[in-house]
Amino acid sequence: MHINNFGATKVTEQEAFDALYSGKIKDPKGLFFDQAVVEQFNQSKNINKDSFDKIQEYQDPTISLEEFDEANQKNWFMPDEYKNMNIETFLVQHSPKENYDRVAEEIQLFRQHNMIDLLRYLKYLVDTMRSNNVVWGVGRGSSVASYCLYIIGVHRIDSVKYQLDIREFLK
Repeated sequence: MHINNFGATKVTEQEAFDALYSGKIKDPKGLFFDQAVVEQFNQSKNINKDSFDKIQEYQDPTISLEEFDEANQKNWFMPDEYKNMNIETFLVQHSPKENYDRVAEEIQLFRQHNMIDLLRYLKYLVDTMRSNNVVWGVGRGSSVASYCLYIIGVHRIDSVKYQLDIREFLK
């Protein structure tokens, strides 16, 4: 089984059968196969009226990983109020004045990495989890180096207080 940078899973015929019969995969949707396997499977489906949907042929992406990510970010489920939110203003308004420089530095880095939409989405996600009483961790890994993520509520580690470098998160 091979998973490319885009998250597509290309499998051989044997891997597909092993996965289907072992119960690891219940439906071949989301798996991609060589052209010969696709034709054979889909012909069999037409003849036998199988309950499976047709399977898909694997094709190498014709766009860059950055273009792929950008296209997928546009399809995130997020209410318009979050899509149109000025997250930079939110972050500044919810930060003590003595930390404005840190917030400005991080916002600039998030912009450079084309991650402003991610901040909006994380704000939406945290608000949704809070409103539904979902519990999540206090923070771990490199994300705790981001003061902006602390302000949004992704974690509870004050990276300014502990002098954590934002570049640890954006490596």
